[in-house]
Amino acid sequence: MERIGVFGLSWKQGGTESLARFTVPVDQRPECLTPLADQLGVGELVYLATCNRVEVILVGDGLTSMSEYRDRIYEALSGEVPTNGDAKKTLKAWAGEGAVEHFFMVASGLDSARPGETEILGQVKAAFKMSHRAGLVGARLNKLNQEAVRVARRVHQSTGVNSGKTSLANIAVDHLRDRLAQNPGGVALVGVSDMTRAAASELSRDGVPLTVVNRTLKKAEVLAEKFGGQACSLESFQNTPPPVEAILLATGSKIPVLNRGHLELLMSRAEENSPLIVDMCVPPNALPEDTVALGIQRIGMDEIITEASQNREARLVEMAGARICVDEALEDLRNWMAERNVAPMVVELRDRFRQNAREQVDKLLDRKLAHLEEEDRGEIREWADSLARRLAHIPLVGIRSLAVKKGPESVEAFFGAADELLHDELGKVADRVGRPPVIEEGC
Repeated sequence: MERIGVFGLSWKQGGTESLARFTVPVDQRPECLTPLADQLGVGELVYLATCNRVEVILVGDGLTSMSEYRDRIYEALSGEVPTNGDAKKTLKAWAGEGAVEHFFMVASGLDSARPGETEILGQVKAAFKMSHRAGLVGARLNKLNQEAVRVARRVHQSTGVNSGKTSLANIAVDHLRDRLAQNPGGVALVGVSDMTRAAASELSRDGVPLTVVNRTLKKAEVLAEKFGGQACSLESFQNTPPPVEAILLATGSKIPVLNRGHLELLMSRAEENSPLIVDMCVPPNALPEDTVALGIQRIGMDEIITEASQNREARLVEMAGARICVDEALEDLRNWMAERNVAPMVVELRDRFRQNAREQVDKLLDRKLAHLEEEDRGEIREWADSLARRLAHIPLVGIRSLAVKKGPESVEAFFGAADELLHDELGKVADRVGRPPVIEEGC
């Protein structure tokens, strides 16, 4: 567990403008994962980016400090070499058990702007799936993902965490409904994403005319057919937009999909008022300065996140039971990691007991019991093996307990006074399993 690190920033640090600097567009993520892992010098890595957080989850090499990983991540994602402590000011870092606990909180929706939001779990699953395809999810991150999904489901099922408007998409839909209550009309959903799917599901129940817009028309047609809407390519919508009362933007584009010229066309097609734009993209899909210049009402992620985070502390208190789920999952993973790390050392020590027993029995058979028949010799050897296993059992149970409570490095320290050969052998095993990383104070 000590080698797991999480680095990133959320809506709490600098808002969406800061997030945009470290957000890789969705369509570029599969190709960037392996180069990112190579640049960081790690074999296990997951990149998670949502509308209100960017995080890199990795397994360190056991030698590189967390602060060095943070500097590398800052440079790799922003394209800028950090100076004057820029990386530390911008990116938070969690290591070991703290990293695991933080990630469980994220996957469960407990670290979200609106505690209890459920969309994050699907985004976590998608991020791990992408890294798995790239060959960047090994035993540690695979187990971390499994436990995160398990604890998130427990939180959602057993704590009532899903009550109320937990999704950011729900908040966006509420704004769309408020507008339509004043001025009935159609809504354009730009981008095929979790956000637009959730909005389409809600708005279709209200009988709102929907136009699904996407760069790839086929994807738009699939979503439109499911919810009884019309499909339109992004190019067509940009150049010949239909009259709509509101637009929900939720694409993965790194650049705006509606520039000032596109917005002017939308205004000219409006029957009365200029359309409302709800922009759930980081970076924005419609620039705030363009909408302000044209007098278009725009609600962006900063406004939505601020609304979502209202009464956040009170809601966390209501969901205190969710912390129990996280703590139990953390304990389970701690035990699994300790067992996994110490298991090869346990095997080595058990084999050493048996080897020593066999060597002593062979000496005894050669010197004082040379007259015995081979059958008798075999029985004595079996007895010695059985005795060695029994003698090894008690210290091995203690070693496992020590690893669980104090960490696998404590087991190596325990053997610090052992004979030199045994200590060296156990050290080699520890290296194969993986030593903990260098963790600096205040990282």
